[in-house]
Amino acid sequence: MDWDIKIEFAHDGVDCINQIKKIQPEILFLDLNMPEMDGYEVLIAIRELGLNVLTVVVSGDIQPAAHERVLELGAIDFIQKPCSAEKLATIIEHHGIKDKAMRERLAHSLGEQVDPDVRDIYQELTNVAMGQAGDLLARLLNVFVKLPIPNVNILEVNELDMALRSIDNSTSTSGICQGFIGGGVSGEALLLLNDSSFKEIASLMNYDGELNEKVELELLMDISNILIGAILTGLSKQLDMTFSQGHPIVLGQHRDVSELVKSNKPRWQRTLAIEISYGIENHNINCDLMLLFTEDSLKTLKYKVAYLLED
Repeated sequence: MDWDIKIEFAHDGVDCINQIKKIQPEILFLDLNMPEMDGYEVLIAIRELGLNVLTVVVSGDIQPAAHERVLELGAIDFIQKPCSAEKLATIIEHHGIKDKAMRERLAHSLGEQVDPDVRDIYQELTNVAMGQAGDLLARLLNVFVKLPIPNVNILEVNELDMALRSIDNSTSTSGICQGFIGGGVSGEALLLLNDSSFKEIASLMNYDGELNEKVELELLMDISNILIGAILTGLSKQLDMTFSQGHPIVLGQHRDVSELVKSNKPRWQRTLAIEISYGIENHNINCDLMLLFTEDSLKTLKYKVAYLLED
């Protein structure tokens, strides 16, 4: 006998809890990066409120600590994005939730539920890629990396100017820019690291020497190589294209964001901008990574996304 299945969607963590109370679903597929309440907070709320729902976390955050944390909070399993119908069926079978007919119907139904909004698609692609980058950074520094919800926007040059200035104009910043190109898509990856982060990064990397400008540049290069390289690799695998990376360019050290923007403004025109703000739990370390795709790249990106959705 088939399972009479109905699928509901929640807009954020708060909406998720409200819907669980209202409709009492059998299974919850839970993302970790959500506004209002993140996935960890939802799991805590489910436990505290005594809500009876089987929860499977679906996330691009592949840090071992993230996996362990969600299981400790009551999730029955963890699925890494992007999730295939086969993987979903394996999870359901492993936990004995329903029979084979139910699994096929559930996987098919979920596969049909695609949000047509291009921004959301870019955001999901970035979620997967930034999870891989966060995992590498977590392993390097032996910390827990807080992964944000990426911001995706089409920005004119003046809007990009304002977006960069709004990142953090209260303290000095150091920046790296690295170009990339491949398969009809090109752009630049911009990494800005708050100067107050260098001391803690050096400590986490067990550096005991003098923290001078040369050492800080080396640390900035190390962080940018990890994050930019992993993000581009993650995106290239999903989009089925290979990016070639140019040599990193130092935009400036120990300068206000406004100064970095002013001196490099001619580099950026109208662009698809994806902003990711990484943080380290229990450490005063903050860095912002922006992927700036050229306007000419948008047509190719839309074609690639449409092709992926067809599959």
